[in-house]
Amino acid sequence: MLIQQPSGSIKLTNVSLVRMRKGKKRFEIACYQNKVVDWRKGVEKDLDEVLQIPQVFLNVSKGQVANNDELKAAFGTTNQDEIILQILKKGELQVGNKERQAKADQAKAEVLHIIADKCINPTNKRPYPASIIEKTLHELSFNVNANKPPKTQALEGIKLLVSKQVIPIARARMKVRVTAPSKDAKKYSDKVKALAVEVDDEDWSEEWELIAFIDPGSFKQLDELVRNEGKGKANVELLETAVIQEGDQAL
Repeated sequence: MLIQQPSGSIKLTNVSLVRMRKGKKRFEIACYQNKVVDWRKGVEKDLDEVLQIPQVFLNVSKGQVANNDELKAAFGTTNQDEIILQILKKGELQVGNKERQAKADQAKAEVLHIIADKCINPTNKRPYPASIIEKTLHELSFNVNANKPPKTQALEGIKLLVSKQVIPIARARMKVRVTAPSKDAKKYSDKVKALAVEVDDEDWSEEWELIAFIDPGSFKQLDELVRNEGKGKANVELLETAVIQEGDQAL
C-alpha cells in the first residue's frame, strides 16, 4: 500500500531512518535523529517527539507502508506500537548526508580546538589559530574520524605535529602554585592533583603547597575547584604561562 505525502509535510531529506531486517524483509520507521539517540539514552520518553510518522514502512522514501500480513509474519503481531518500540531498540539508525557532514564538521572543530588549546609556537609562546593547525594536519594526511573520541584524536594529532615539526610547535603547560591549610587540603588535594599534568613539588607542613604543571584549558576548572573546596582559605597562583615541555611529549 502506498501513502501520499501531503504538500507541506516533512521533507524526506530531513528524516532519519531506523531500519530492521526481519526474515526476508526490511522494515523502517521515520524519526528525528537526535531524538532517537536521546530516547535510547533514556533522556527522551515521549515517542511523539521521536517519531516523524507513527507508522512502520517497508520503504519510507517511497511511502510504502508495511501491511498487517507482513508485520504478522515478521514480528508475530500487528501492533504498530510494539513493533515500533522493537525497531527503535534494536534497529540501525541511518544518518543522512547532511547529518553525517554536520557530525564530521563538529568532530573536526572539537579536535582543532583541543590542539589549539594545548599547543603553542615555541618561538613566541603564542597559540596557533585553528586554521593553521588544520592546514598542517592536512599536509600530514591526518584525517579526523567522527566516530572516535575527539580528545583521543587530538592527542594523536599533537604527537604527529610535534614529531614532524612542519611548523614549530610544542605542547604548552601552565605552572601553578596551590596553597591551603593542610588540615583542610587533605579533603580535596587528590582532586586538585588529578587536574595536573605533572606535580613539580608538594609540601605538607602547616600549610599545604603544591607546585604543578597543568594544561592551559584546565586552569578555570582548577581555580573553581580550589575556590569551592577551599571556602576562601585556599589560593591558586599562576607562576608561568606557556611552559614548553622538553623532550618527549608526555601526553
